[in-house]
Amino acid sequence: MKRRDFITLLGGAAAAWPLAARGQQPTMPVIGFLSTRSPAADVRLLISLRQGLSESGFVEGRNVAIEYRYAEGQIDRLPSLVAELVRRQVALIVSTGGAQSALAAKAATTTIPIVFSTAGDPVKEGLVRSLNHPGDNLTGVTTSFAEATSKRLGLLREIVPKAVAIGVLVNPSDSVTSGSETDAIRIAARSIPQRIEILHASTERDIDMALASIINMRLDALLIAPDSLFGTQVNQIVALAARHALPTLYWRREFVEAGGLVSYGSNLADALHLVGAHAGRVLKGEKPGDLPVQQPTKFELVINMKAAKALGLTIPPGVLAIADEVIE
Repeated sequence: MKRRDFITLLGGAAAAWPLAARGQQPTMPVIGFLSTRSPAADVRLLISLRQGLSESGFVEGRNVAIEYRYAEGQIDRLPSLVAELVRRQVALIVSTGGAQSALAAKAATTTIPIVFSTAGDPVKEGLVRSLNHPGDNLTGVTTSFAEATSKRLGLLREIVPKAVAIGVLVNPSDSVTSGSETDAIRIAARSIPQRIEILHASTERDIDMALASIINMRLDALLIAPDSLFGTQVNQIVALAARHALPTLYWRREFVEAGGLVSYGSNLADALHLVGAHAGRVLKGEKPGDLPVQQPTKFELVINMKAAKALGLTIPPGVLAIADEVIE
C-alpha cells in the first residue's frame, strides 16, 4: 500500500470513529408537552413541572429534552398537535390544561406513557379505570374535588348576599368539563333561592358577548367555570368583570393577581410539580398504570381587597378569616 493511500485510509477511519462512538451513547429522552393553554399562561407552571422532574434527577437540556405544543385555547388543534409528538416518538407525553388535552393524547397512542393534569374527575372523563389503579398507559393529577362547584357557589353567595341572579360562564366546546360543571351547578342551585343563568363562550369574542349580556339578564354576580380558554384570557375576563362592576369568583389565583375579586381552588403550580414528579418516575421505568392518580390536599382562597373596594363590597369577616391570602 502506498504511503499516501495509507494516510488517507487512516484519516477516514479517524473521522468515522467519533461518529460511531457517538451513535453508541445513550439518547436523551424527550418529553412531549401538550397544553390547551398558551406559552405565556404556562410560564410559571413550567417552573413547577421542572422542579418535579428534578426530584428524579431529570434536568431539561442536560439529560432530558422537552418538545412544547400549545393549543392556545383551541381544543380542535389538540389532535394534530399530539400527532406531531407521536411522530416525534417522544418517550412520554405530559398533557395539561384539562381533560380534552389528556383525551387527545389517549386517543393518539396506547404505547407512549401519558401523565396528565385535569380539573375534573379522571374516571368520569374516561381517562383511567380508577384513581388508585389507573391502568393502561395513563396516570396523572386531578385538581378537582367533589364539592368544588357548590363550595365556590356558597362563597359567592356569602360575598354577595343580596344577589338575586348569578351567572355561570362555561365553554360548551369543551363538552367534558362544561357538562360536568353545568350539572354540578344545577344540582347546587336546587337548594338556593338565587336564579342561576348559564352563559356560553367558546371564543374570545364570545366572552365579550356573554359578559355584555349580563345587563339584560340582570345578573348580580358571576362564577367562572374551570376551562382552558378562560385560563388563556385572564386579563380580558378580569377587565370585563370590572367594566360591568360584576363581583366574580374564579377557580385560579392568577385571576385575582390580575385584579379579579376572589378565587377558590387548588394551586395549579403544585399540581404541575406533582405531574413532573410522576413523569420522572415513569422515565425511570415505572409503569404509569401502576401509579395512583394524585389528588389535591390543599385548596386556597385568595381575595383582592382593591377589587372589593372598587365594587363597593364588604368581605364578610368569616370569609376573610379563612382566606389563604388577602391582596391589599
